[in-house]
Amino acid sequence: MKIRPLGNRALVRPLEEEKMTASGIVLPDTVDREKKIEAEVVALGDGKRLAKYNLKPGDRVIIEKWGGEEVELEKVEHKIVDYEKILAVIE
Repeated sequence: MKIRPLGNRALVRPLEEEKMTASGIVLPDTVDREKKIEAEVVALGDGKRLAKYNLKPGDRVIIEKWGGEEVELEKVEHKIVDYEKILAVIE
């Protein structure tokens, strides 16, 4: 199955987060440590607003943690996010 986002949206795959503190304490999934996460761009819509950011599949970005709609693709969690939820590109 393929998912093609529409308009000014991007399909991203959130990257694994560290679940242990520097001192070795394991944090449960329910702990809200940050409001932003890193993700990899998988696919892009054809919206004009999104095009000006010059993103491409494979780019690593920072997105709002609670932004977007969660979808499962090939048994892996992905998110469809609006361009406004993409905060930065990691270079």
